[in-house]
Amino acid sequence: MTQTIDLTAYGYAQSARPEDGLEPGRVTGQHRDRYAVVSARGEGEAVLKGAFIHGARLREDLPCVGDFALLRPGEKGASGPALIERLLPRRTKFSRADLFGHSLGHLKANREQLVAANFDYIFIMSSLNRDFNVNRISRYLTQAWQSGAQPVVILTKADLVRNAQVQLDAVRKAAPGVPAHAVSSRSGLSLEALDEYLRPGKTAVLLGMSGVGKSSLVNALAGYEAMAVKAIREDDARGRHTTTSRRLLMLPSGAMIIDTPGMRGLGILRADEGLSASFGEIEELFAQCRFTDCRHEGEKGCAVLAALESGALSRERWDRYQAQARENAYFNDKKAHARQRAAWAKSLSARIRQDKKRDGFED
Repeated sequence: MTQTIDLTAYGYAQSARPEDGLEPGRVTGQHRDRYAVVSARGEGEAVLKGAFIHGARLREDLPCVGDFALLRPGEKGASGPALIERLLPRRTKFSRADLFGHSLGHLKANREQLVAANFDYIFIMSSLNRDFNVNRISRYLTQAWQSGAQPVVILTKADLVRNAQVQLDAVRKAAPGVPAHAVSSRSGLSLEALDEYLRPGKTAVLLGMSGVGKSSLVNALAGYEAMAVKAIREDDARGRHTTTSRRLLMLPSGAMIIDTPGMRGLGILRADEGLSASFGEIEELFAQCRFTDCRHEGEKGCAVLAALESGALSRERWDRYQAQARENAYFNDKKAHARQRAAWAKSLSARIRQDKKRDGFED
């Protein structure tokens, strides 16, 4: 580390004094078992202390980009890597379900993959090409609300369409109250709309599939080619992974961007609060049902069914909620989910038998 840096510019706001010999730093990147960090000493490398590795039980216990940590300077001074001794409490974090269940050494696979920590905004990015998908955006929003940060939907490549209002309206209908902007990194269209989020000391994390233009947006905001950019495939309007690792970048405005690799899928995980934030009006209907154990399938006095019949609640939005709630329940408690599914199947079979008997198909 070669230069003095004010860590408060990187969002550090801890009031407690570090232990003797330790200094605070922020993780700005990771490559295998080495981390890029920034501290008062400047930018440098760090590795995990052995006791830290053995004390970590789950993968989420390990550092991720955006984390603040206590560092011990390396034995070789500025030329040697620092040791990460302990993580400081995370203010916000974005996790997703690990759909593949990979473990890491002695660490238990807890189905959670930590993406980034300590950010203020989540930029959920979707391209205005053939890959535009409101349902996918809705899934990102649910997990984004769970993180504790403010989600913002960014529709990229606005230069490809004559008018993005139709897509913006679709997003705002699916995500009431969530800011949504259509921008173009190539032409600079509406990039100034992002200034209110990119203020000094603030951090935004970029999320989205490959080819949505995350790296292009970073370059446009930075004013130089900070990230490599690859062309998308013509056959499906998707791109290959340009960003292969997570990285925190300081912008000229004093804001920070965490760029992440494109996600092929996003699993809903421990998102009870996120579901309530995304579908608050639906969960309010539950309290209005006649029966507290209403399944919203045919019971008398069901507020959900009444809202569907009147058009106050769209079938599309109800189906979207049900799909995400089932997935959330599955990852939270597979055994409870299995029991719930078995009870649902038993109830369905009973209703089918009753219908057949009523219609004369059974003796």
